[in-house]
Amino acid sequence: MGAMFRSEKMGLCQLFIQPEAAYLSVSEIGETGTVQFRDLNGDVNYFQRKFVSEVRRCDEMERKLRYIEAEVKKDGVPIPDDLGELPRAPNPREIIDLEARIEKTENDILELSQNAVNLKSNYLNFLELRHVLEKTQCFFTEEDNDSMSRALINEENQIQSATQRGRLEFVAGMINRERMPAFERMLWRISRGNVFLRQTSLEKPLEDPSTGNEIYKTAFVAFFQGEQLKSRITKVCNGFHASLFPCPSNHTERTEMTKDVATRLEDLNLVLNQTHDHRQRVLHSVAKDLPMWIIMVKKMKAIYHTLNLFNMDVSKKCLIGECWVPVSDLQTVQNCLAEGSRQCGNSIPSFLNLIQTDENPPTYNKTNKFTQGFQTLIDAYGIASYREANPALYTIVTFPFLFSVMFGDAGHGIILFLFGLYMVTQEKKLTKRRSGNEIWNIFFGGRYIILMMGLFSIYTGIIYNDIFSKSMNVFQSNWNVSNYKVNYVTSQKSIQMDPKSTYWGSPYPIGMDPVWLLAENRIIFLNSYKMKLSIIFGVVHMIFGVSVSVINIIHFKKYASLFLEYLPQLLFLVLLFAYLVALMFLKWSLYSAQYTGDFSESCAPSILVTFINMMLFGDKPTPNCPDEIFVGQKTMQKVFVFVALACIPVLLFGKPVYFIVNKNATKRKVYTNGTTSQDIELQPNPSNPNQPGTGHSDSHDGDGSFGDLMIHQAIHTIEYVLSTISHTASYLRLWALSLAHAQLSEVLWNMVLRAGLGAKEGEYKKAIYLFLAFGAWSFFTLAILVMMEGLSAFLHTLRLHWVEFMSKFYAGEGYPFQPFSFKTILDSEEPIDTD
Repeated sequence: MGAMFRSEKMGLCQLFIQPEAAYLSVSEIGETGTVQFRDLNGDVNYFQRKFVSEVRRCDEMERKLRYIEAEVKKDGVPIPDDLGELPRAPNPREIIDLEARIEKTENDILELSQNAVNLKSNYLNFLELRHVLEKTQCFFTEEDNDSMSRALINEENQIQSATQRGRLEFVAGMINRERMPAFERMLWRISRGNVFLRQTSLEKPLEDPSTGNEIYKTAFVAFFQGEQLKSRITKVCNGFHASLFPCPSNHTERTEMTKDVATRLEDLNLVLNQTHDHRQRVLHSVAKDLPMWIIMVKKMKAIYHTLNLFNMDVSKKCLIGECWVPVSDLQTVQNCLAEGSRQCGNSIPSFLNLIQTDENPPTYNKTNKFTQGFQTLIDAYGIASYREANPALYTIVTFPFLFSVMFGDAGHGIILFLFGLYMVTQEKKLTKRRSGNEIWNIFFGGRYIILMMGLFSIYTGIIYNDIFSKSMNVFQSNWNVSNYKVNYVTSQKSIQMDPKSTYWGSPYPIGMDPVWLLAENRIIFLNSYKMKLSIIFGVVHMIFGVSVSVINIIHFKKYASLFLEYLPQLLFLVLLFAYLVALMFLKWSLYSAQYTGDFSESCAPSILVTFINMMLFGDKPTPNCPDEIFVGQKTMQKVFVFVALACIPVLLFGKPVYFIVNKNATKRKVYTNGTTSQDIELQPNPSNPNQPGTGHSDSHDGDGSFGDLMIHQAIHTIEYVLSTISHTASYLRLWALSLAHAQLSEVLWNMVLRAGLGAKEGEYKKAIYLFLAFGAWSFFTLAILVMMEGLSAFLHTLRLHWVEFMSKFYAGEGYPFQPFSFKTILDSEEPIDTD
């Protein structure tokens, strides 16, 4: 947790690496993921960089691997998911062997695919020929020939021509079914109706040898006369991509040809099966090495991309790179450079040089799988400035707690907790089975947040004594009705209970007394109770946010802000709103129904009216009651208001006046050193160029004109003063959502589940009604109360942290540390399983 208190201290380093050891050194750095490289060739075209040819080689290998992977998946060959330890990037000597293996594998699969396509094409041709011979058998029967001859003779008798009828010819073939109507019309047009076309469709589809898709075809025979018409029909068949087959007109020849075709089909089928088996063996062998090849090529490509960021020195004997490195990982980077030099056998060592800079370093917060989700919530608002106090550390507790205040139901909290517990316990299996569902990925990424929210909701549900809108009477209620007779109690729908006589004097041990579930004034009581709680939590949360700013002030040594910003802000918040919280506790502790006189329940003041009178200096005393809760209350309230109002000018003019005084002191100091006033105006706050930048930039701390600083400070002061009121009121959403959640749960219980319990039918029907009612109640509980209400409470909690809490101290003007890491690269490019 200590690593989350503040971002890691970063250093800008120069790497001096020998070209022979550059590849292996960067490979070692990529395995550790501790370095963010900078591009030193920003003005150089990408295609003119040193290692662009190696990147192209990796692109070509990736293309080949994508083809191999597609072929493996097309045949349904399983690819192993669990590789155990991931392979490292290959050595430069191994790259040639890897490239040769990938190329040989691709050529083998290409050859197998091409042979399979050729064999399937031949098989399809013979299969179509067999279908043509079988389907057109009926076209050549004697009866059909006679009827066709009669039809042709009748047509010729109508033609007044002296020419003698020629010999009847035919063309047989196969065409796609969807092209048949257009094909028939075209034959009719080119022949002017002198073509007799017979067709029959195949019942079962055929397989396309290239794509493997199903194709539906139709066998046809076209009868005609004349060579000229035959030439036209052949051209039309070629235009419609129809397959023509030699079909004998003699029945005996057709029978023999059918037998010959069947024999060839059996031989081709046998060869196809053997080819498929050989292809399966090859693909199974390739599938074992394919994931390792993909990872190795991706690592190679990432290394060469990174080396393109390096610059070559003047002598072209050394590669120079710049990078941001966490100071705590400097030794790790040194070890990586030494290991790279050792592996390549280079006697000249590579070294790292830490340089000073005024640049703003990246922000790097070390996280683990538990804290990653909370850090993501903060980073979604804005990356913390360098070395700024990290709100994610405190959010681990405050976020689920404020959520549970709005979602306070132990039953719903158990559901949420079990869901989070399932994702946490099964995280290894769920991580391997990546999903394309974005909503599920969001839930899984925040599994520990959901777990904590469920755990805290169980706690607040116990405090509220609310479990699925019901109370649990574990310790027995401390209210009694012993002063009423049993008959009177059982016959009355409601009883006015006197706290003096019906309350035993000791509160319920944990949480709310269960008797409140039966009270008619339950909503009135919970309204007051939860509203006051929300104000208390809100004021404490805001005071804590203002106090966190001290961490930044001390760290960045802006001690003037401690007196000119922090103390006035804290006094303004404490003297007004913390005093309001103190009045609530005074009222709860001093006034009681068991007391008489000044501290009786009738003299209990309204906290809201008291606060308004305090701000407006008004006074409206209650008859027969003291004007003050304690001696000197009004005097102290006036002092609080005047001091709070006095904090506003300090906030408004404190930093601008300090800027003028500091500027004049700087001028006097520079005058004594002999510097001209013109130099002073050009550089009012000179800085040491060798001193590393703090990273927490504040454009109004010593920079800019007095007018700019005054405008900024005026906006900041007005925003803070108004926000103390609006932010305090904003925390009332804790009260509103808590009441809404409780009432929705109660309505769902009364209108759905109680309807099944109150059915008056027989036992069997009542059981069915109860079963259906419980199913409906469970569905609506999960869909509305857990999902929708949980999401609503989550978003409101997020707003309370982003606006009401973090605005008191958080700048969020940094940029993230993005190290060169093979793990990050592989996770981002890993194919997603959409099954």
